[in-house]
Amino acid sequence: MRDQTLAHEVAIDRVDLAALDKFLMSDRSPVDSMMLSQLDGFLTGIAIGPELVRPSEWLPLIWGGEAPEFAHLDEANAILGSLMARYNEILREIADDALAPIFWSDRNGTVIAEDWAEGFLQAIMLHADAWEPLFTSKHDGRLLFPILSLCCDKSGNSLLGLPPEAEDHIVEQAQELIPGCVIGISAYWRRKGPRPISIPLNAGRQPEPRRAATKVGRNDPCPCGSGRKFKKCCGQAA
Repeated sequence: MRDQTLAHEVAIDRVDLAALDKFLMSDRSPVDSMMLSQLDGFLTGIAIGPELVRPSEWLPLIWGGEAPEFAHLDEANAILGSLMARYNEILREIADDALAPIFWSDRNGTVIAEDWAEGFLQAIMLHADAWEPLFTSKHDGRLLFPILSLCCDKSGNSLLGLPPEAEDHIVEQAQELIPGCVIGISAYWRRKGPRPISIPLNAGRQPEPRRAATKVGRNDPCPCGSGRKFKKCCGQAA
């Protein structure tokens, strides 16, 4: 995925996706970090889900549970600010019925939405119980089908057990189907109750970011931005 191009245009005055993409692909981003398309699907699922998920809960998942190595405080603020800005931008796009998911495209121009769908599924699994009403809804549960049909199990097989021909059909239509499905899912949860609010751009900023070639002390602020000590946050799994 690291040599693919992005099938998405974005106003640079709203969120710097190019800088975020560059950092995610750099050696200073943990090996298991999400790439940009997967990250966008993840942020979309978090933003429109049935309940508010705080950044301190979902930020560590973006980095694969490890802390990124920021060169300096300005870089940390810029990258984490871009994450929050994209989260808020997704909410604005959905409110305007104009969602533009970030999909990859290969050298032949073929749009690849699987990574985005996997990210969205990760957001669902974070609070799976809260999503259950949508899964069991006879009318609105179908909105999840085009997204989940792009996801695979650990063996690489269709998560929904679809035959290859049906899976290929969904893949071909993903670019057209997914925006409408996401807007429909958001409307479903909006009918159920208040929607999550936008997150301030400084919500994920960390007072003492981890710098390149240094390590975080166990009593230092956690690099995920939770505000807790490292040993009480991401360091518990270290």
